[in-house]
Amino acid sequence: MKRMIASSLLAVIMLMLPAIAAADAAPGDVIVTLGENLTSDQKQKVLEEMKAPDGAQTITVSNAEEHKYLGGLIPKAQIGTRAISSSMITIREPGSGLRVETHNITWVTKEMYTNALITAGVKDADIYITAPFPVSGTAALTGLMKAYEISSDQAIPDDVKKVANEEMVQTAKLADSIGPDKAVALLAKIKEEMAANPPQTDADLRALIEKIAADLGITLSENEINSLMSLLHKMQNANINWDQVNDQLSKAKEQLSAFLQSKEGKTFIQNVIDILKEIWNAIKSAFSSSYSQDQQ
Repeated sequence: MKRMIASSLLAVIMLMLPAIAAADAAPGDVIVTLGENLTSDQKQKVLEEMKAPDGAQTITVSNAEEHKYLGGLIPKAQIGTRAISSSMITIREPGSGLRVETHNITWVTKEMYTNALITAGVKDADIYITAPFPVSGTAALTGLMKAYEISSDQAIPDDVKKVANEEMVQTAKLADSIGPDKAVALLAKIKEEMAANPPQTDADLRALIEKIAADLGITLSENEINSLMSLLHKMQNANINWDQVNDQLSKAKEQLSAFLQSKEGKTFIQNVIDILKEIWNAIKSAFSSSYSQDQQ
């Protein structure tokens, strides 16, 4: 009987452990990630720029870790041989969403980070990404996911980390051809639809990509469509919490809908309105003409 009670108590404790561990991360907690190859002066400069609080937990990110998740996605030369990108993550109240700011990051935008972090399962945090001099920013995501794992005491599966990095890189590459705002809006809307209505076949997935691209006035090459399909297949097969993705996307829409708020986006929307007006006027004209003939 005593063994049964002890076993039951142990089972209850084991079930409670994840909740206790997750509770360790409280709003206001700060973790700083520093590139392993920063000089002492660069570290000091970065910490001052971040306004990192005294006593903030600090971790380092190595170049080997960067290559682990970026290898095969971008040339090795672009990843480089030094870990420089640094970041600060501040835990916020549940339901707050993500807010991302960047400095000295030249290729990856804050919206691209937001999108990729949401895929990785990062939520409810203020994030600041920087470097002591201009860098592409591809390596920063590795440090951010590492920091979030420590702050939440919840491991992000490797397949999710890899697909989040691939999403960031693919979005940045798309941005080179269609612009960063359109690239971010495209990926955000595709993921939003995937969370609500998961495509069942390759044909469904292609149709989804083409429809959302058309809705946003985006023309994609066949290679770009195939690359997106490959990425989205990996997302479907990864251990991604799609309910959380949808929730965080909803909260991040102010950042992710920059294209729709831009002059270009508003012009696109106005063009659609003008086309609809022309169609309506044509219909009215046809009916008016038909009615006039019937009266003769």
